[in-house]
Amino acid sequence: MRPNRRHVLMAGAVAAVSTVAAAESATAADLYGSGQLGDWTILSRAISTEATVKYVRDNDGVYMFGDSISVQDGKALASQLISRTGKSIAVHNWSGRPTAPAVDALQSWAIKYGLPRRILMATGTNDIFNPPVFAAQVDRTMKIAGSGRTVVWVNVQIARVAKSAAIQLADQRNGAWINSQLSDAQKKYPNLRIVRWAESLAAKPSNLTTYLREGVHTSVPAGQTARNDLILQALIAP
Repeated sequence: MRPNRRHVLMAGAVAAVSTVAAAESATAADLYGSGQLGDWTILSRAISTEATVKYVRDNDGVYMFGDSISVQDGKALASQLISRTGKSIAVHNWSGRPTAPAVDALQSWAIKYGLPRRILMATGTNDIFNPPVFAAQVDRTMKIAGSGRTVVWVNVQIARVAKSAAIQLADQRNGAWINSQLSDAQKKYPNLRIVRWAESLAAKPSNLTTYLREGVHTSVPAGQTARNDLILQALIAP
């Protein structure tokens, strides 16, 4: 049975509406140009045992909450900190994780174990997909930590070189937005220290290719060492 003209026109109208709806949905899902955050819960992670967390808490160590950069670099950072100060790090690092669930993990450890005097937040890169939510998470962190503890926070640099020029530009814009929110928070919280990784990379044009592998993660050992050295300076500073 051949479709009549009315059926063909109706089918075309439905298809057109579906196409418009799909386009609007895609636009709504990518308001900031960097794309969408994937399912980070299935990605690699590094989380310290309960015994390690308690040891770090009781021996003036550091709690660290980070993303995939920290999964890669955390072990080297811990070795450097022990070598220079004799202090240990308990880590809760998870690839692909944005800041909100990292702060949830901080809150969980605060309730279950209590907190040491120093907390390291190496998170924010995965917030480029929804930058406006970041500031509230910094506020949450500072309230959980309280005014008597030092929070060291690493700012972000991201421009994924495998993506289109438009996405790379959005990544840079959104990363700068995150860093701006972090700088604004520092004006409110004197116990917030920023590790200015983005500024360190911008100081010399070749740093971006020497210290980063694909516009996000550190090269090993050059970038890893450079970033960890900045973090150590902030952790050790009085």
